[in-house]
Amino acid sequence: MHAEAPATLIAGSHGGIGQALLQTQLQRGPVISISRQPQPAQLTPPAGHVWQHIQADLSDPASVAAVQTQLAEQPIARVFACSGILHDAQHQPEKSLSQLHSEWLLTSMRSNVLSHVHLAQALSKQVSKRSPVHWLSLSAKVGSIEDNGLGGWYSYRMSKAALNMWIKNLSIEWQRKSPDSIVAAVHPGTTDTELSKPFQSRLAQDQLYSAELTAQRLSRVMDELSPAQHGKLLFWDGSILPW
Repeated sequence: MHAEAPATLIAGSHGGIGQALLQTQLQRGPVISISRQPQPAQLTPPAGHVWQHIQADLSDPASVAAVQTQLAEQPIARVFACSGILHDAQHQPEKSLSQLHSEWLLTSMRSNVLSHVHLAQALSKQVSKRSPVHWLSLSAKVGSIEDNGLGGWYSYRMSKAALNMWIKNLSIEWQRKSPDSIVAAVHPGTTDTELSKPFQSRLAQDQLYSAELTAQRLSRVMDELSPAQHGKLLFWDGSILPW
């Protein structure tokens, strides 16, 4: 893929929010998507818009070199890093310390943190004064240490707090070499996806958002990113949340 205009990169494009972002961004210009799954056949970009799909597991360190090669010489202007996990068939969020197991914590760290780290490592050589990048990593308000008044959800909270610290570090490093780059984490709100399904019955109707609405909100946050948001944890409306 060698589009004239810089592309938007969406990692974790197979998830509910990632798919909605992909549909939204394909209407706007060239897109590169990354997921462990093949390119979805049901999506086609509008005439004249270019779409490249990279099949890769970003939680695997080996993905760095592979993705870096496929992104070579393709300018990237915007990144939505959507990879993450909350539960699977065998694991639900922990309610107590006794339910915290090291293997699931490590799985959470690989998916919620290392997938973002590896993507940035694959892209890092392209980020420069002449090629700034606006980056949004999907985080979660439950990863805010200051906001945590309920406890529980050990693995998810710990991994999202680690992601938030990594975002802060990345924002400092990339600002030094690319002053116009903006790096932030964003809480998308509880969205109607597989990730939230086990917990939706506890929510008021106005607290659950469609994937399409979340994609529109995240696109707006990306469009309006400012230096004041650099290195911050943002709410879905762009306001700043406590770390």
